[in-house]
Amino acid sequence: MKRYVYINDDNLASDIYCDNRISNRKYTILNFLPKNLWEQFSRFMNQYFLLIACLQLWSLITPVNPASTWGPLILIFAVSSSKEAWDDYNRYLSDKEANEKEVWIVRQGIRKLIQAQDICIGNIVWLRENDEVPCDLVLLGTADPLGFCYVETAALDGETDLKTRSIPSACMGIDVDLLQKIKGAIECPSPDKDIRRFDANMRLFPPFLDNDVFPLTIKNTILQSCYLRNTEWACGVAVYTGNQTKLGMCRGIAEPKLTAVDAMIDRLTGAIFVFQIVVVIVLGIAGNVFKDKEGRKLWYVQYPKEGPWYELLVIPLRFELLCSIMIPISIKVSLDLAKSLYAKFIDWDVEMVDPATGIRSNAANTAISEDLGQVEYILTDKTGTLTENKMIFKRCCISGRFYGNESGDALTDALLLNAVSTGSADVILFLKVMAICNTVIPVRSKSGTISYKALSQDEEALVCAAARLHMVLENKIGNILDINFNTSPMRYEVLDTLEFTSDRKRMSVVVRECQSGEIFLLSKGADETILPLTYSGQQVRTFAEAVEQYAQMGLRTLCLAWHKLEEDEYQEWASMFKEANSTLVDRESRVAEVCQRLERDLEILGVAAIEDRLQEGVPETIETLRKAGINFWMLTGDKMSTAIQIALSCNFVSPEPKGQLLIIDGKTEDEVCMSLERVLLTTRITESEPKDVAFVVDGWALEIAHKHCRKLFTELAILSRTAICCRVTPSQKAQLVELLKLCDYRTLAIGDGGNDVRMIQQADIGVGISGREGLQAARAADYSIGKFRFLKRLILVHGRYSYNRTAFLSQYSFYKSLLICFIQIFFSFISGVSGTSFFNTVSLMAYNVFYTSVPVLVSVLDKDLSERTVMQHPQILFYCQSGRLLNPSTFAGWFGLSLFHAIVVFVITTHSYAFEKSEMEEVGMVALSGCIWLQAFVVALETNSFTIFQHLAIWGNLVGFYAINWIVSSISTSGMHTIMFRLCEQPSYWITMILIVATGMCPVLALKYLRYTYRPSKINILQQTERLGIIEPQSRSSSDKDPPTLSVYEPLLSESPSATRRSVGPAQRFDSFQSPSPPDSTHTRKDN
Repeated sequence: MKRYVYINDDNLASDIYCDNRISNRKYTILNFLPKNLWEQFSRFMNQYFLLIACLQLWSLITPVNPASTWGPLILIFAVSSSKEAWDDYNRYLSDKEANEKEVWIVRQGIRKLIQAQDICIGNIVWLRENDEVPCDLVLLGTADPLGFCYVETAALDGETDLKTRSIPSACMGIDVDLLQKIKGAIECPSPDKDIRRFDANMRLFPPFLDNDVFPLTIKNTILQSCYLRNTEWACGVAVYTGNQTKLGMCRGIAEPKLTAVDAMIDRLTGAIFVFQIVVVIVLGIAGNVFKDKEGRKLWYVQYPKEGPWYELLVIPLRFELLCSIMIPISIKVSLDLAKSLYAKFIDWDVEMVDPATGIRSNAANTAISEDLGQVEYILTDKTGTLTENKMIFKRCCISGRFYGNESGDALTDALLLNAVSTGSADVILFLKVMAICNTVIPVRSKSGTISYKALSQDEEALVCAAARLHMVLENKIGNILDINFNTSPMRYEVLDTLEFTSDRKRMSVVVRECQSGEIFLLSKGADETILPLTYSGQQVRTFAEAVEQYAQMGLRTLCLAWHKLEEDEYQEWASMFKEANSTLVDRESRVAEVCQRLERDLEILGVAAIEDRLQEGVPETIETLRKAGINFWMLTGDKMSTAIQIALSCNFVSPEPKGQLLIIDGKTEDEVCMSLERVLLTTRITESEPKDVAFVVDGWALEIAHKHCRKLFTELAILSRTAICCRVTPSQKAQLVELLKLCDYRTLAIGDGGNDVRMIQQADIGVGISGREGLQAARAADYSIGKFRFLKRLILVHGRYSYNRTAFLSQYSFYKSLLICFIQIFFSFISGVSGTSFFNTVSLMAYNVFYTSVPVLVSVLDKDLSERTVMQHPQILFYCQSGRLLNPSTFAGWFGLSLFHAIVVFVITTHSYAFEKSEMEEVGMVALSGCIWLQAFVVALETNSFTIFQHLAIWGNLVGFYAINWIVSSISTSGMHTIMFRLCEQPSYWITMILIVATGMCPVLALKYLRYTYRPSKINILQQTERLGIIEPQSRSSSDKDPPTLSVYEPLLSESPSATRRSVGPAQRFDSFQSPSPPDSTHTRKDN
């Protein structure tokens, strides 16, 4: 689809295209209630509770007042709806501010001040310096005589450096007054979200130009939310408005991510639902049988001789309503609130603030914190993620001569300095390419010093190095470059720029030397794309050796080349280049094809080597996380040798003989498959050996393996703890993440640049680093951090605590609901299996919402081990990765505990008051009190670190229970009038409470003591030593001396014998804290 924009003629467009009103709102006043309710009831659990609430309106079957379900249901929905309404109201205020901002436009040749929302397609918008761009514009004119302006795109892509934008060549030389009367048409594609591409054509109508077609690119546009900087004014025609701008198309709600804990809770909820149906069927049948055989004999029941056709359904439905509390209605709200607090803890963590920049960590996704504790694979970018992305020119090879090898810095090498001073032709030409072949913008300060603004750190490093060697890029005015070499000025005109892409992996410029008129092609790029383009006869062996040598030092390499062009040759090519740039369909591939025709017969001038230092703490972070059982994959665009060297220095893999690198290579399908089979066979053999094995693959071999040997590559991915993937594209990074996710592993992807966004969004958890490449990765990620080293704390501290707390909170929520439900079921056996409720309506309504929610919510502050201990012993993350704290086995333990406590409460209560002349309301209140007391002690027993908040929540909640019931008992119409007063005056009530707590908690305490004493887990041992104050950092010397061992995973906790550890690899044992009974050293592997 195409869009035709008529310049300065909004009448043609106003009826076809939308105006510039921005709307990020999800609701309106009219549709809020129905739309929000629809979203709420699209979830199965909410549909279930609504069905239960509706059934309770049927007075014949409801055992309690419908308010016991409708009250909590309405409260929970009201809380959720209020949050949605508040968020949407804030979006409305933001939209209103943007829509009502005043902007200047041109209509009928006159400038007018209107609101931004009234801009139409085709309007000419006039901007002043520091104005925000209200919609997507194609530039028509600027204050600069050469048609350039500077824009800040940080709000769009996160990149803080200013970018240059230029008016189309068709508009060059048009007077300012005539710009207000300009007429023409722009043929552009339909709105899309690609902020780096705009393939369009422009035609200006007479008298300006005679309908000639001029190509437009993204460099001729300024997009919505950018700011005009360092330019007095600029004007442009609106091509995309409102929510159809590129920024508007990028907006939207990301797909929700389902954590492993949430998936397990869903499965457990399903199991409870099935159990509930079975109970309802059994009790329904038993109730109908009892009614027919015994109930009709009871004169006081007065059953009719013949009932309606649905009579058999009454008792089963009554039990369904009675057992509906098995699934806690408050669990979703409790989990959402807890997860929001987990995210805030990450935001507030002062230990994760980068001291150099002041950047804080940020949790953009509040729903997946517990997944951080279950990460099994980390896939990381290299440049800017593991390294500082501060490029420094270190060495070079020019015409076969190496510079910087002896001194370690080419800029101080006497031979190179001498070659520059004597005017060596090869060296001077090499420096010219460094200074000219780039998109760097020189900026001269008031003091006269020159600084450089660059989109690429590599380009900045090359230009700065050339300047230090006296080849100074002094000025760039339009297409004119001013170079100064040893006080000798030179001027070049840039005719065309052949831009860098991830497929071409090179950049070229066509320049004309203004003095001589000669035309040159200057190129720089990766060795595999530059070296094959040399003219026949040039020896490239020395340059290839230089690339290999520098790569083994961990340096980034760029090959520099040039080629002299004839005027006719250039003109012929330029016409093809212009035609390719005018194509609206498949423009990028057409341009690349035309560029390939010019980039040939190159003369290699030399190789530049650039150092990118590792960030502080990267090796230690990777070593610690590897001890935690996390597998690391490095995905980088660098060449293989550089990637391997960085991997060795980062502790990705151990050097020989402890480690072994297995390389997958080949150019054809057969070669890659044979190489892959060989590597896979070696990996299988060395699996039983104490060796750190990693495989290395480049982008070409990876593409073939992914298409033709997917099964073998998947098996290798499962067996290998470490992988180094080099020369990979952004799409290949995302494919590797998807591959591991299909193997059911929890993946975390971390990067810092726009090329990492797809990988970050594909992973279960995306982490972005707010680095020198901008904020694109950080904005697309679930979490953003300032430096890679903060990943250790993010996973080991925040991830582990979040998982532990969520596991307890979710299972406790089921425990308290099952406890009250089992008591109801037991009561049915002494009430004629009639489905009568043991508890009154008020108690049931307040039970889940008030009586038991507060203590469990304070569990978000609980810490089983101190942060220091967790960081010193990362191996304990295995408990989270293997799901030991939340699985069917641990849930069965909580299920059994609720059943046991229900028996204790019911038996003791009924026997204590069997011979008392008590009302059923009174006996029910005694049972409810027993439940509240037991739950207080259960929470206290499961709490590891007490603070004042925990004490207030646990014991204060107990006091609050009595306070609420005293208030209700004082109301004469409540149905509980004086009950709590009478109970509290009876010594038998307090004796019953003591007996319930003692009987219910003593076996639990005994089992916990026996397990803690005779079968302690590693966490129990660390807790004990921590309390004794003898925790010491693990000695690194032992790990340095002993070879890495194959990962040996201890048996699972006694609470969870069925869980298995899914990933294998070397891991550190708890040598300092061995349990008395060493576990069997077997491990299991997940089948795929």
